[in-house]
Amino acid sequence: MLTLSQKRNLKKRASFQESVDNENTPQGLIQHCSPLHKHPCVTAKGKENEVQFVLAKRPRRRRESTGLSWDSLPDELLLGILACLPLQDLLATSRVCKRWHRLAFDESLWHSVDLAGKAQVDAALRQVLPAGAVGLRCPRACIGEPALANARRLRVQHMDLSSCIVSTPVLEDILSRCQQLRDLSLEGLVLSDSIMQSLSQNAELARLNLCGCSGVSPQSVRDMLQCCRRLEELNVSWCDFDSSHVKAVVENIPSSVTQLNISGYRQNFTMEDLKALVARCPDLTHLDLSDSVQVTADSFPVLRQLSSLKDLALSRCYQIQPAALTCLEKLPELKTLEVFGLVPGSYMPVLSEGLPHVQINTRCFSSVARPTPAGQRDRTMWGTPCRLVYRP
Repeated sequence: MLTLSQKRNLKKRASFQESVDNENTPQGLIQHCSPLHKHPCVTAKGKENEVQFVLAKRPRRRRESTGLSWDSLPDELLLGILACLPLQDLLATSRVCKRWHRLAFDESLWHSVDLAGKAQVDAALRQVLPAGAVGLRCPRACIGEPALANARRLRVQHMDLSSCIVSTPVLEDILSRCQQLRDLSLEGLVLSDSIMQSLSQNAELARLNLCGCSGVSPQSVRDMLQCCRRLEELNVSWCDFDSSHVKAVVENIPSSVTQLNISGYRQNFTMEDLKALVARCPDLTHLDLSDSVQVTADSFPVLRQLSSLKDLALSRCYQIQPAALTCLEKLPELKTLEVFGLVPGSYMPVLSEGLPHVQINTRCFSSVARPTPAGQRDRTMWGTPCRLVYRP
């Protein structure tokens, strides 16, 4: 016979079994899903029989979803959402999970990046360039050691590194990975013959700004110009060039060039150089010869061969007399003339009367091949805004 306490335990277990049955949970399934060795067993012993029970937890019911989750969205829709985020928020989403990290660095989101205003950009370049950025703007920034070992070839086509603080070996490493450049500004940087050789690999290069650069040989300049046959705008003003560098430019410049700034060479740019230049580039529309003291009024007949010339700069060409400038009226397409430091203020009304269709001294700085014209506060790069912009 069972004792009173054993009868009470049997009633409790019977009640538990009834509740399980009411929930349509088969006991065999519970035992199958819950091995015996993982759950405690309770045995009720009596004189005539022995009853064994297995204690198991009921399966937890899944909560029904009340709406769509981020994980259920396709990649295309998530990319469309990420495309609306600014740069800092896009970088923050890349740290959510592995999938979002992969999507946040999709090439379609990093078409063009503006890092102007960020002081140290080496860590940013380590992410931006391998991500497939086509346009990169980071003037006046400090480039340390980007460490681009995993990026063999870069997709960048438009790059502004003007006045950056960067070592020559780092610059060599970056440019050696570029073969699709179309617009490039290296204004004020120390270059090398290796860098000029890397530029020669970019056959589609159309705009090149080397204003104020140094560290290259005449031979490297010659080789680069002979390879880049599609140049349209070239700025080699105020470089650390001597007469041999100048001759390498005027004798090898592609005939496709329509805008040229070759100012600042004083005694090193001669009348013979001007004749060679006009012979090679008859379609010039913008020409800056400022600070070329060897250029005289005898150059005007040569300049008249440039039938498409619209903008001419002769500032501080002191061998030219102000009265001789009226002869430039024979240039049919001439629209602007810069003669700063050459014409006294008292003679300006006379010159304006002699050249009624020409605007005189309207721009202090040349815009040839420069990514952002001087005096403009916009953040465009060769007229195109960047999609991702760094906000300090």
